Amino acid sequence: MINVTKSYLPPLDEYVEYLRGIWDRVHLTNFGPLATELEKKLQEFLGVKHLFFVGNGTIAIQIAIKALDLKKEIITTPFSYVATTSAVVWEGCKPIFADIDRDTLTINPKDIENCITPDSQAILATHVYGNPCDVKAIQEISQKYNLKVIYDAAHAFGVRFNHESILNFGDISTLSFHATKLFHTIEGGAIITNNDEIAEKIRYMRTFGHISPEEFGGIGINGKNSEFHAAMGLCLLPRIDNLIERRKQISEIYDSILLSSSIRRPLILDDIDYNYSYYAIILDSEDILIRVQSALNKEQIFPRRYFYPSLSELHYVDGRDTPVSADISRRVLCLPLYHELSDSDVKYIGKCIIEAIAK
Repeated sequence: MINVTKSYLPPLDEYVEYLRGIWDRVHLTNFGPLATELEKKLQEFLGVKHLFFVGNGTIAIQIAIKALDLKKEIITTPFSYVATTSAVVWEGCKPIFADIDRDTLTINPKDIENCITPDSQAILATHVYGNPCDVKAIQEISQKYNLKVIYDAAHAFGVRFNHESILNFGDISTLSFHATKLFHTIEGGAIITNNDEIAEKIRYMRTFGHISPEEFGGIGINGKNSEFHAAMGLCLLPRIDNLIERRKQISEIYDSILLSSSIRRPLILDDIDYNYSYYAIILDSEDILIRVQSALNKEQIFPRRYFYPSLSELHYVDGRDTPVSADISRRVLCLPLYHELSDSDVKYIGKCIIEAIAK
């Protein structure tokens, strides 16, 4: 069986060595030495000022919304994982959907301006498959209309734009460290900001509001993460460059087989250091996608329709018409991509796709 992804696990003895230390200290959570070390190393690796290790990528977005004191409309993308929109609704805000760019699949800055009303407070944009949004255009819009900017960077670990971490754009960026991600801590996430005042709010918000054992800076939630999760991250971080390189090799094999056909790929903009977190293809129609998916499933190969459906179609939102997202979501398919996938398996997957399209 070949699934769309397979989590990387480090050598067991290396992880166990971290566990021995946890057993000796009996400091399991509440900002133990491993969680503190991981935060510091991630700050250095990613080139960011403030980074907070939290329980998952969804709570990261929720805390970001609270930290920016957002209560009304948030302009966001319909082409993302459901957690992006659900976090907005969960926090009592109203998502307003701007359509996506047909080439990059990221939020279309021109349509952002079409969505602005007197109740607009922020933009929540997703770096799709690790492919950055048009951060310059979004910055101009945010300054023009006095809007806060949150980037859902769940897919964008290690991505750089013009040699600058993509996480340094906007007021806040959030990461997911779920087990399916390029870098993971089994479950986990992070909140990143360069703003000292925002950082102080995030600091107490992720720990029930505590600024000391008996003092509270404001409302908070349990957003912390454990030493066991941090240990996994410390094992993986030194291997990230090798994991990205292997994903790049696999992606290039897919390219050599698939891009001579009618299949197209999302456009990766210039000046991007990409992380090859996903390999998405866009087919000519939903019928062809279903045919390809069925052919692969018969061979015990399981790609994923990701992202599907377009989030503006969710029953618990007021869905503004976003035709590009609706169209792309019906035709996009993420192929298997992970470090252990062999060259021969990649070539076989490509062959199956080409044959299915030709039928």
